[in-house]
Amino acid sequence: MTRSKLLAAGAVRAMLLAGGVVGAVLPVGAVAQHPMSMPGMTPGMTMPDAAPKKTVKTVKSRPAKAAPAARTSQSGGAVDHSTMDHSAMGHAAPVAPATPAAPSAMPDAMPGMDHAQMDHSAMPGMAMDHGAMDHGAMDHGAMDHGAMGHAMIVDPAYRAASDAAVAKMPAGSAMAGMAMGTSAGFYSQGSGTSRLPAAEGPMRGYMTQAGEWMLMAHGYAWGVATDQGGPRGKSEAFVQSMAMLMADRDLGDRFHIQLRAMNSLEPLMGARGYTNLFATGELANDRPLVDRQHPHDLFMELAAKVDYRLGNGNTLFLYGGPVGEPALGPSAFMHRGSARYQPMSPITHHWFDSTHITYGVVTAGYATPAFQLEASAFKGREPDEHRWGIETPRLDSWSVRGTWTPSPFWAVQVSHGRLKEPEAQHPGEDENRSTASVQYARGGLATTFAYSLKDRVPGEKLSAFLAEATYELTPRHAVFGRVENVANDELFPDHDDPLHDRKFRVTKAEVGYAYRVPIVGPLGLALGGTVAAYAKPAALDAAYGKTPVSWTLFSKLAVGL
Repeated sequence: MTRSKLLAAGAVRAMLLAGGVVGAVLPVGAVAQHPMSMPGMTPGMTMPDAAPKKTVKTVKSRPAKAAPAARTSQSGGAVDHSTMDHSAMGHAAPVAPATPAAPSAMPDAMPGMDHAQMDHSAMPGMAMDHGAMDHGAMDHGAMDHGAMGHAMIVDPAYRAASDAAVAKMPAGSAMAGMAMGTSAGFYSQGSGTSRLPAAEGPMRGYMTQAGEWMLMAHGYAWGVATDQGGPRGKSEAFVQSMAMLMADRDLGDRFHIQLRAMNSLEPLMGARGYTNLFATGELANDRPLVDRQHPHDLFMELAAKVDYRLGNGNTLFLYGGPVGEPALGPSAFMHRGSARYQPMSPITHHWFDSTHITYGVVTAGYATPAFQLEASAFKGREPDEHRWGIETPRLDSWSVRGTWTPSPFWAVQVSHGRLKEPEAQHPGEDENRSTASVQYARGGLATTFAYSLKDRVPGEKLSAFLAEATYELTPRHAVFGRVENVANDELFPDHDDPLHDRKFRVTKAEVGYAYRVPIVGPLGLALGGTVAAYAKPAALDAAYGKTPVSWTLFSKLAVGL
């Protein structure tokens, strides 16, 4: 059978498997709740109710008599909130001059009336059109969002920057104005304890309230068909997957706790993962992976973070668990907005974010809205090829990181770590890793520029550069790209090969497009593709061909597209 027929058959199997994976991997399905139209909230976006709705009995109209103010329009349609006595309902709002007297279809406002719990549909003539409500006239700053179980972005400049990103997202992808944990919206939460620019927008996914817990779910099943160019390239179809659940709540006035679980079914694709030209790192069947990307483990994160509020937005925090991410490097690639629709991991993955699945992590730090200082103890060895279990945690390595978020649009980090024997194929070699990154976001644009240096002790010094961006043109259309340059000495693992252990600097440039289709609530589908080209030394032509070109087609089904 020809290569193209094999690829086509594999692609069909991948797409079918992606559908099956969704049921097992993605968290709870999205259910539309109480649709409202607020500033910055896209049509169809949902907000969790503060508490279960109570049944309100229908109140019959009193005998017709002159009323001090009309409660309904002349047509008996939607309520005119500008004429309602909001102060008597428990929240202030401007009251317009009374209209001519009309029969009242609603009893006089009663002190203590809970407007949020009123069953408007059960009141004659009171079919409320929330889409027609003037929420701009509402004083949301005076509303007790804490009682609703979630924090909202308070600073107007940061809220405006976040809303500009929401306007470019597929409908329902995120809750406008949402701030996770203790961030207060001064930054967006990345992987582990990392920060992203607030202008990337709220964390995407499905949110709901369970008692005093605020729950957030995000996940995807990603069907991919690719042809990696040149003699070493392969044609394959595969499915990537991830499911994440977060739970937040306050513990009194000072403490806040966040619980996290993240899982993947990628071990199903086998120990050798998927084809990815010029990618290296880790072992499969006791052989180094070359031109391939290893799958993620079943357990990607099982961790908790506790914050202690010092006041004025400053906190002390402690993060850790049997599986987590230390304070080293920028946010992992699958959590960066700049890589949201990239179907393949970066070939610089083992320079920037290979520690995002670490068995044993403890991180302590001090945070303010503008900066964060933190230090970690963790296990330096990368996960082994047995990806269904949890390895024995160990704290034999360390790292420190400083992050600066001076405005809604920027996140800058520098970090350094000492890793004990991270690579199984380099026994006896520790690693000093230093990274720096700058991330910028505004109005649907998310970018990352990063540098990393791996200094093996003893061994080579290997550097890497990365630049990537995603631009959401409209809620339907997005374009993206990535350029990487890396010095790699693992391309020829055979000790008898004359190129064994030689360092080669390789560049990969990839561009792509995604068409996004909202399905229901935060559930959506992205369809797209990429094309990649490479620059390399002439010494690699015999193995890789003179001008290899790779292409990829994908279908990404996600909660929080």
